[in-house]
Amino acid sequence: MRKKLASVLLLSLVTVVFSTTDSGDLDVLMQFRDELDNPELLKWPEKGGDPCGPPSWNHIYCENSRVTQIQAQGMGLKGTLPQNLNKLSMLKNIGLQRNQLSGKLPSFSGLSNLRYAYLDYNNFDSIPSDFLDGLDNLEVLALDANNFNASTGWSFPKALENSAQLTNLSCMNCNLIGPLPDFLGSMPSLTNLMLSGNRLSGEIQGTFNGSALQTLWLNNQLHGGMTGPIDVVATMESLTVLWLHGNHFTGTIPERIGKLTLLKDLNLNSNKLVGLIPISLANMRLQNLNLNNNHLMGPIPMFKASKVTFASNKFCQATQGLLCSPEVMALIEFLGVVNYPSKLVSSWSGNEPCNWLGIRCNSGKVSVINLPHYNLSGCLSPSVAKLDSLSQIRLQSNNLSGPIPNNWTSLKSLETLDLSGNNISGPLPKFSRTVKLVVTGNPLLNGDKTDHTKGANIPPESSDSPPNIPTTSSQDSDPGSPATNSSLKSTKTKGFKRNTFVLIMAPVASFALVAFLVIPLSIYFYKKRKDSNLSSTSLVIPPRDPSDPDNMVKVVVAANNTNGNTSTLTGSGSASRNSSSIGESHVIEAGNLVISVQVLRNVTKNFAAQKELGRGGFGVVYKGELDDGTQIAVKRMEAGVITNKALDEFQAEIAVLSKVRHPIWYLFWVIPLKAMREFLFMNICLKVLLASIFSIGRA
Repeated sequence: MRKKLASVLLLSLVTVVFSTTDSGDLDVLMQFRDELDNPELLKWPEKGGDPCGPPSWNHIYCENSRVTQIQAQGMGLKGTLPQNLNKLSMLKNIGLQRNQLSGKLPSFSGLSNLRYAYLDYNNFDSIPSDFLDGLDNLEVLALDANNFNASTGWSFPKALENSAQLTNLSCMNCNLIGPLPDFLGSMPSLTNLMLSGNRLSGEIQGTFNGSALQTLWLNNQLHGGMTGPIDVVATMESLTVLWLHGNHFTGTIPERIGKLTLLKDLNLNSNKLVGLIPISLANMRLQNLNLNNNHLMGPIPMFKASKVTFASNKFCQATQGLLCSPEVMALIEFLGVVNYPSKLVSSWSGNEPCNWLGIRCNSGKVSVINLPHYNLSGCLSPSVAKLDSLSQIRLQSNNLSGPIPNNWTSLKSLETLDLSGNNISGPLPKFSRTVKLVVTGNPLLNGDKTDHTKGANIPPESSDSPPNIPTTSSQDSDPGSPATNSSLKSTKTKGFKRNTFVLIMAPVASFALVAFLVIPLSIYFYKKRKDSNLSSTSLVIPPRDPSDPDNMVKVVVAANNTNGNTSTLTGSGSASRNSSSIGESHVIEAGNLVISVQVLRNVTKNFAAQKELGRGGFGVVYKGELDDGTQIAVKRMEAGVITNKALDEFQAEIAVLSKVRHPIWYLFWVIPLKAMREFLFMNICLKVLLASIFSIGRA
């Protein structure tokens, strides 16, 4: 009996020991109840009792006398939480969501066993900086709808990166600011990230590339929202829900988005997305697709999504499946490679490009692209070659780079291509001579030293101000275009141009001055040297009627000069300068035939001894035969006998002999004169006496 009673007492003592709540945990729970405005909603005993039981208190769960869970969600509790809540060191799960708790959120620092924390939809107004320190086993954190740090905002501390088991992170409308933390993209277990309705800014970080996220909500960011391209989301192949609406994302919808085969819900509403809708997106079998309120262009494809909306965009047609005109598609491609400047995107809509900013048409066909000073970047699109009626392309003073597409040379109507003031690189395609190509101000082309201009018959125009372009459409004028406001350039720009002009013109002027002095001297010495080499291009003038009282022969010796002048010496010795197409020649008018000195040299074997017939008063007489069989006698005057008197006698002799009449004679003179300073720049005279074949022996 005593043994039985002892056993019962021992069992009772053990039960009491193992059912008594840890005193530290009990203190925290009692403080929690005391700080509530309506603790009666918990239905905890006012005095005494054991939270861990038996019986345990409502909403409290224990293991081995330690509180591991508090589950009091949606009860309408009001008040604050005790600041020593992190002394519940064995706490694994806290669910206080959807109450009216307020004040400062206590630090959870050191709750290494905490796995689930649901504090969303309350009225907490601040969060301590060490709140997330040491939560190494945290799997779910929900902080939605708490306006933390209202005046300054807050962001996730770096310590959250150590919560390697975190799968669900929800902080919608919790006043997050700044860029999306990059470490969130590299957390290996994170599958659901919901951060809607905050003040996040910047781009989706590259660390999200290939992320295992299944749900990503970044929609409706306030004060400008997130920006940049959305290309990285197309690499998250586990995504099932993607909400990016209500931001300022830019760029195009990536073609790769079609690889997100698990995606069911895609919302891109109210962004600044541009360009064509990828065919891969149109072929996705989504449950919901929202593309409203963007700047999407081109045709509307036939979608396979169950529900799709695409209102308020820049499509060329209003109906799915209808195509755009070829010119519209070519211009959209051009717009794409210059990175879709917003000013053009806002204007280029519909299927009539003749009404677009910077575009001019002739007879309904695009004839001019006039977009100077538009801050265009990127490169030049080969699609422009599809605009076969283009006559002018004016893209000066932008930030364009890369080469000119080779297929632009196929534009048969092109007259002007102005790419000055960019960063175009070579090689330059070979355009037609009728094309005026202006590429000055491109440092990668010959160091920006020369005016790379091709073509002719086109008046030069300034690349700094767009020209007046005549068109056949009344809508061709564009008063708001920068092309019509070139007179408003700043003084700084003008000063820069003046300095540039001086730097360029100073060496040019110096070179011109040197050339002005050197070239005439060179020509003078060249002529002086060449005057002795008589050309064989002299004309031969047939004999005229001997009965003509003015009958004279012009004897011309060509000097092979390109100046187009001749020196003419008449029978009386006077000289004059005349224009002739055969170069500079020496002419003696004393008969009626002209023959070159070179011919005389040829027929006399260069005045060879074996051709001598005899000697006369002024020199040696040689025989010769012309190509037509005519035999001639040539009297060569020796330079040593040249004086004023001798020259007069020589010319008198010519004058007398030229009047000789013979029925079978063809009498003519060939007198080449070499320039000499004393006698009209001539120092050698040749006299030629032509006789018939019957009289040559007597000469």
